[in-house]
Amino acid sequence: MQYPLGELEKERITSKTGKKLTDITLDEVMKNHISPDDIKISKEILRAQGQVAKENGNAPMEKNFERAAELVDVPDDVILKMYDKLRPNRSTKLELVMMAQELLEKYNAKNCAKLVMEAAEVYEKRGILL
Repeated sequence: MQYPLGELEKERITSKTGKKLTDITLDEVMKNHISPDDIKISKEILRAQGQVAKENGNAPMEKNFERAAELVDVPDDVILKMYDKLRPNRSTKLELVMMAQELLEKYNAKNCAKLVMEAAEVYEKRGILL
């Protein structure tokens, strides 16, 4: 794929539900043919963006896109809970470890789980756990 994907790869971009970007129009929204999940990005497109980042020498950005791809299947309420728990002085180490375990075991989000575990270690060293 070529970047910018939204301009050069419109026909290949699909949503979480498989709808093509070109099929998501205001007219389709007005006809109630577009659901909220139809406008969520797919794992494949996030990984494609990561590949573009990698090819352009930005490995950290590739890792961000890979983690984002893992989160596509994680419910919004779980993501919001995770966001809140990752703020300083909001969680115990055990809570973060359990969150990482849930990400790994329930959602197969191994890179996100690893990030949460790393955060738990850093937070412990900095004294910003409950």
